[in-house]
Amino acid sequence: MRTGVIALQGDVSEHVHSLKRAAAHMGIEIEVVPIRRRGTVPSCDVLVLPGGESTTLCRLLSQEGILEELVDAAHRGMPILATCAGLIVLASEGDELVERTGQRLAGVLDIAVRRNAFGRQRESFEAPVEVKGIGTFPAVFIRAPAVERVGEAVEVIATLDGRIVGVQQDNTVAVAFHPELTEDVRLHAYVLSLALGSGTTSSPCTTSSP
Repeated sequence: MRTGVIALQGDVSEHVHSLKRAAAHMGIEIEVVPIRRRGTVPSCDVLVLPGGESTTLCRLLSQEGILEELVDAAHRGMPILATCAGLIVLASEGDELVERTGQRLAGVLDIAVRRNAFGRQRESFEAPVEVKGIGTFPAVFIRAPAVERVGEAVEVIATLDGRIVGVQQDNTVAVAFHPELTEDVRLHAYVLSLALGSGTTSSPCTTSSP
């Protein structure tokens, strides 16, 4: 299974590590490739879109011609995991700051997002979050966004203190937190399982290192 990680910003190596650990837990072989320019996305079976600074991330994705390929992949049903700023990038609607900066969003997910909904860098925190189909997850929030509106096609898969922090629309999964900064690889395993057609984390995937 060829798995691409958008490697323009964010915790790229951490996501690569989590994907390889998830695959080992599942007993499957994957090839993980960094994506820095147009042309690689169509050859992948799974994509991961890390966090970073969403305005810069959107600009680089457009500049490198990757944004259109990302949108096309999502519409074709390719499993995608987006984290933190990645959630903002895939949204259809942003807040006033997104509008002010002219940030171009992918519009893959029928959601409205608010940037920095949980505060700035110094307000970073970790909290247990119930993720639908997965269970309690040790979520790390760093300048995290929150989802303020979801369309009919969007399923809410995680909330924290009444705020939506995880959604899924078709095979696109987006969370406001950073699963790659924990030892828990169940979200990465879940997206890999979507590519296998199962969409389940019933494989022997635990929070311990393999």
